[in-house]
Amino acid sequence: MGPSKGSPHARRSHSALPDERLAPGAARLATRHAGRFSVETVQRLLADSYLRLAATAHVTTHLVVLAERFTAERLDALAHVQGALGVGLPRGLFVCNHNAGHSQLAAALLQHRAAGRVTVSSAGTHPGPGIQPYIAQVLTEAGADPTGAFPKPLTDEIVRAADIVITMGCGDACPIVPGRRYLDWPVPDPDGAPIAVVRQIRDDIDTRITGLLASLPNT
Repeated sequence: MGPSKGSPHARRSHSALPDERLAPGAARLATRHAGRFSVETVQRLLADSYLRLAATAHVTTHLVVLAERFTAERLDALAHVQGALGVGLPRGLFVCNHNAGHSQLAAALLQHRAAGRVTVSSAGTHPGPGIQPYIAQVLTEAGADPTGAFPKPLTDEIVRAADIVITMGCGDACPIVPGRRYLDWPVPDPDGAPIAVVRQIRDDIDTRITGLLASLPNT
């Protein structure tokens, strides 16, 4: 039987979260990772994810849901780091400055083209407040799903879990982890560009992804 609603343990667990609406998500994540991560670890990471996203988001309507998604990604990456690196699906990470334009395009397109053969993440060194205009439109036109796209900060466990890090214009702020495979794609930033140019950028990225998939084992 778990702690009662008013017990000291329940109060400590509840107070670990910056928003009480995070509690159901924390319970779901803790159940998913039972035996791997403690409840306290899950709550700490969820609270950190929420605060990181809240620091840059202009619209906070879906912040609780996005924080749970971001935390799920971070926990999966941390489990990979603590387990057997290099085992299982290849993990690709796209990094740019704001994670609102070309890195989101690249991540969604790779997710679409790989059809479950690659675990894909994206992040920004200085994440923006939201996805740039036309990104969802050009992804939908290409048959990719844009619904999971939102700017996320670069975190240690996401970088360390990646087998391939693809940088897209973040310069000296891009992460460096010894032993990783690094690619740099000098793709223009679609921020403020007309839709025709955004489509060209998408197609350029798509061509690069075709080459990336061809270079991966068992793809």
